[in-house]
Amino acid sequence: MLKIKLNGLEVQVEEGWTILEAAEFYGIEIPTLCHHEGLSDYGACRLCIVEIGEGENTKFVTSCTYPAEEGLVVRTHSKKIINYRKLIIELMLARCHTSKTIQDLASKYNVTKVRFKLKSDDCILCGLCTRMCEEQMDARAIGFVNRGKERKITTPFDIKSDVCRTCGACMYICPACELRCQGPEPPGAVCGACLNIEYPCLDLYEDVHCYMDPCAACLLTESEKNKNTNNNGGKNVFNKD
Repeated sequence: MLKIKLNGLEVQVEEGWTILEAAEFYGIEIPTLCHHEGLSDYGACRLCIVEIGEGENTKFVTSCTYPAEEGLVVRTHSKKIINYRKLIIELMLARCHTSKTIQDLASKYNVTKVRFKLKSDDCILCGLCTRMCEEQMDARAIGFVNRGKERKITTPFDIKSDVCRTCGACMYICPACELRCQGPEPPGAVCGACLNIEYPCLDLYEDVHCYMDPCAACLLTESEKNKNTNNNGGKNVFNKD
């Protein structure tokens, strides 16, 4: 067993686990789109990014690919991490705002606008479909081609594949294809029909103080804030202390 410090708590994890697996074991939810049980980890979506190290020696790593190490110090929900995830969600919305999976993430993290040019693609390049096709269906009918902004997923030579079984596994696992947002037509890229609250404790602290989903204390805090705002002519006098 390895000992690591996870959000300030010393915990034990199995050797060979990734940071994501360790966090999931202890009930800490880390968002991810490109990770799926039964497939190799890819680290493409960057949503599962966490902060490791202490002081000035901290760095961001993808928790789905980074192995747990003896003495490792990990922060999964710091202000920097949450802001980074919001930025990633914005970029994903700009690329594929019709995905209900991505819209739900935007609601969960209180992303209400997109500051990037909308592309309206149907792919976020998470690689789930290519890994599903190769590792589970043993077909290798699709794959990545090109680099940078020209990168895309297609069949070899862009022609109909003779090894594709039309099983639909690639569409089943795709976060852009599996569900379409059924909310009202948004004025921009963000639907917001399922808008939730973000972590109010980050208004005061550098890290989230609990990892329940949803957090009962946060719900009560938000309710009290709204109550005080309504009772004072729209002025928020909620005492954060």
